Amino acid sequence: MTRNHLLLLGLGASLALNPAMAQQKSTPKPATVKKAPTSTMGGAKLVEKVTRKGNELVIPYEKYVLPNGLTLIVTEDHSDPLVHVDVTYHVGSAREQIGKSGFAHFFEHMMFQGSDHVGDQQHFKLVTSAGGSLNGSTNLDRTNYYETLPSNQLETGLWLEADRMGFLLDAVSQKKFEIQRSTVKNERGQRVDNAPYGQANEYIIRTLYPYGHPYSWSTIGYLEDLDRSDVNDLKNFFLRWYGPNNATLTVGGDVKTAEVVKMVEKYFGPINRGPAVASQKLAPVKLTQDRYVSYQDNVRFPMLRMVFPTVPNGHPDEVPLAVLAQIIGQGKNSLMYKNLTKPQKAVQATAYSSTNELAGEFSLIALPFPGKTLDSLELTVRKTLKEFETRGVTDEDMQRFKASEEADLINGLSSVNGKVNQLAANQTYFGNPNRLPLDLKNIRAVTKADVQRVYNQYLKGKSAVILSVVPKTGGVQPAKADNFTVSKAGYVAPKDEYAGLKYVKATDTFDRSKQPAAGANPVVQVPTIWQSSMDNGLRIIGTRNQEIPTVTMLMTIRGGHRLEQTMPNKAGIASLTAAMMNEGSQKYTGEQFSSELDKLGSTVRVSAGDDNTTVYVQSLTKNIPATMKLLEERLLHPRFDQADFDRIKKQTLEGIANQNTQPVLIADKAYSRLLYGPSNVLNTPLSGTAATVSALTLDDVKQFYQQYYAPNVSYLVAVGDVDQNALTPQLAFLKAWPQKNISLPAGENAPKPDKTRIYFVNKEGAAQSEIRVGYLTPITYDATGDYYRATLSNYLLGGAFNSRINLNLREDKGYTYGARSGFQSTRYVGPYTASAGVRADATAASVKEFMKEIQNYRNGISDEELQFLKSSVGQNDALRYETGQQKAAFLSRLVEYDLPQDYVKQQSQILNSLTKEDVQASAQKYLPADNMYILVVGDRAKSFPGLSELGYEVVELDTEGMPIAASMPAAAPAPVTVTPPADNEKMKIKTKDANGKKEKRKAKAKDEAKAEAKTN
Repeated sequence: MTRNHLLLLGLGASLALNPAMAQQKSTPKPATVKKAPTSTMGGAKLVEKVTRKGNELVIPYEKYVLPNGLTLIVTEDHSDPLVHVDVTYHVGSAREQIGKSGFAHFFEHMMFQGSDHVGDQQHFKLVTSAGGSLNGSTNLDRTNYYETLPSNQLETGLWLEADRMGFLLDAVSQKKFEIQRSTVKNERGQRVDNAPYGQANEYIIRTLYPYGHPYSWSTIGYLEDLDRSDVNDLKNFFLRWYGPNNATLTVGGDVKTAEVVKMVEKYFGPINRGPAVASQKLAPVKLTQDRYVSYQDNVRFPMLRMVFPTVPNGHPDEVPLAVLAQIIGQGKNSLMYKNLTKPQKAVQATAYSSTNELAGEFSLIALPFPGKTLDSLELTVRKTLKEFETRGVTDEDMQRFKASEEADLINGLSSVNGKVNQLAANQTYFGNPNRLPLDLKNIRAVTKADVQRVYNQYLKGKSAVILSVVPKTGGVQPAKADNFTVSKAGYVAPKDEYAGLKYVKATDTFDRSKQPAAGANPVVQVPTIWQSSMDNGLRIIGTRNQEIPTVTMLMTIRGGHRLEQTMPNKAGIASLTAAMMNEGSQKYTGEQFSSELDKLGSTVRVSAGDDNTTVYVQSLTKNIPATMKLLEERLLHPRFDQADFDRIKKQTLEGIANQNTQPVLIADKAYSRLLYGPSNVLNTPLSGTAATVSALTLDDVKQFYQQYYAPNVSYLVAVGDVDQNALTPQLAFLKAWPQKNISLPAGENAPKPDKTRIYFVNKEGAAQSEIRVGYLTPITYDATGDYYRATLSNYLLGGAFNSRINLNLREDKGYTYGARSGFQSTRYVGPYTASAGVRADATAASVKEFMKEIQNYRNGISDEELQFLKSSVGQNDALRYETGQQKAAFLSRLVEYDLPQDYVKQQSQILNSLTKEDVQASAQKYLPADNMYILVVGDRAKSFPGLSELGYEVVELDTEGMPIAASMPAAAPAPVTVTPPADNEKMKIKTKDANGKKEKRKAKAKDEAKAEAKTN
């Protein structure tokens, strides 16, 4: 079980989850499991069938093995007309060699570059034009590739995956190799080198693991290793690890198992078995003394991270270690919160336990407030561990953990993607897809004694790696001087895995070059809804969804950040008020409230945005009454404690100061100032400014709550396993919420800049440049008018990963990891923005390409592009209403914008009648290339050269977006080639899974140490 969950300031983290929890290699055989060793006509052998009885927490499936060793798992789920296809290869960065790190992830990128029967970029074009999404990801132990498609496109998905499994290498070219190598470098720049604390994991793992250990380098790898790789390395890697006998194909959704088996036998059956792959087994890591290491980073807050080696996934101690992590450092009832966060010694403090196939880690992380030293912080962390020894484990600790974990298991079944991911991961790591019942059993069986035992075994008196990350600005010393250097002593080079490999293609009895025909279009049912309202003006809308026993609610309170427009010097009050709402209530302290939620496995969370404040509620159906009582407390009876306010205000101010360490946030802040001008509150971040937040008081928070939280400017959406009659009495408390006389802000005007200029912000040391191009449009959101048509028009330019902008900057030029554009209007006018993080040395060239694409797009599109747009957007409906969150978002739009219930049908009619002339007219109206802002944030020495030669006036800004020098006059305009499209123009299409879907069971952030590296 890979767990919990780092989210440093400015550092998001991915999560690659293995949901296994015990060391046994097989599940006890309940009545739900039937062995049936029978073979089909095509040779696939049925080895296991699992069915559900009653309300068992189990994923039904059938498991087959083909003669070539491919494992096939099929799970039928007819609740939505979609299918998810996942091919997981049991190879990750742990199979790489010293000096060739990052190759598993690099190869993942190459798998999207065409194969014998699928042309360059056609894999992506075909999936996207079918209304689907796709991506791939690599972690330490496995690589997977997946598509989500309307169910009538299943055969196309299987055909595509089989072709790159069996027919890849002859399509590989040196040019493709070089472009994807550049893309991976850009990805590293964005996720590691340009991210706060981005290199912390690399320091940890090369200090924790012996030289040559498969976990001693990161999944994304090192630039010097990528530079020394060549095409032959790639081909050998494919031949060694990508055989069907090292893969699991999992298919789930609106399918018939027998039909899936026949298709898989046809397309995958002829592919030859690859070399045998032996399991990796390594001795546990043992440290004989504490290892101190440190490095300097472009951060405001220093960081202390302490890591103890533990156990691999599936070990019996995995669950007790997860409980221990929760007690020590997760949530408001943890010891680290009590000892570091609440007394304002640390901006953030957390602990988590993570496991992978070969090893595990227990980590403690703290970011001190300025003025606090890392050595004193380490002392406090160590005292916290000692406190656990005397405190021990309570019954309430166990209750909170078990309830929240059970809820997470259930919520992980909300989508076909989630179910397929669990089956694929469990088969890959344990040879047993049916681990879910065992997961639940192990969670319920863990004891207080187990938790105390693992503390004694893995932490008490044990040595750790202690990393100090200190700001480049100086003034902060590491916790202790570095005392460790990597040693090669004892390293024995592994045997050569790549000798004698030979590429032998499959022999087919059918024409593999012919793309399968799609079946009949599936019938997509938008949710059936019910509506009601209360006398105080609160509108309620809901729909029943009985797939899993959970309920999702979303309350929207109109206003948000925009309300501060009429409140001079109060910027940030909406955000601060929402944060205070997440503390205690009149009945509970913040810690008590958090405990009550955890004991239910529920969520009640308040957050502020530009236009609204939202209250998100998640509950198991059986716990709705208790969860509604907590919602009543949080919404109607907030505590507003002065000590909580002081702490949150201080954290907010430190977060504001931290914004100027991150190029992405500098760019967003400066761009907003350009868009909205000096008099609009939206020119400031949602968090406010240092000046405005410093002046805010608890009385300001109370006044904002009393004045602007009201039912008559709110609506509630409810989706899940409950009907209107059962839910309505549980919401009766909302009738007591009093109406208030509230005037919502009027919309702003949207003047265009008088001409296009470049605005440059110097961020010394930035590894990449952040680019924003756009302006504040004159359109507000609508579902069937100009806004909808503008979003359709932009789809081909930059609205999808397979757009002109991204194909140019990423696939053709190798300047970026990803580039995009889009409209963002709500009830108020919003911006059009094109954006990317690009290589510093390609900054000026990237700006030029952005503007060229925008100018060219005004000249129109081809017939082929129009057909692709209609096919892709038109068939995507099958994927839009699957989960509770998706259904809640759909219902929210209905209320937010007073839309007719058949607006989706109206959109379909607009799309079907769309012409090239419509797209061009929209582009010419809403893409004023001569009246846009171009913002660049980057290291002046690398990024500034060449900008003044593009033909635009250049204005330099400080990190707050204010001019700091006289404008530079424009040079003679650089030539820009503008060409109209031809109807037979070749399209190069590539897409991504917009939600960044990952193999996971929890929607929690996780340490970069176990992050997936993704293709898109």
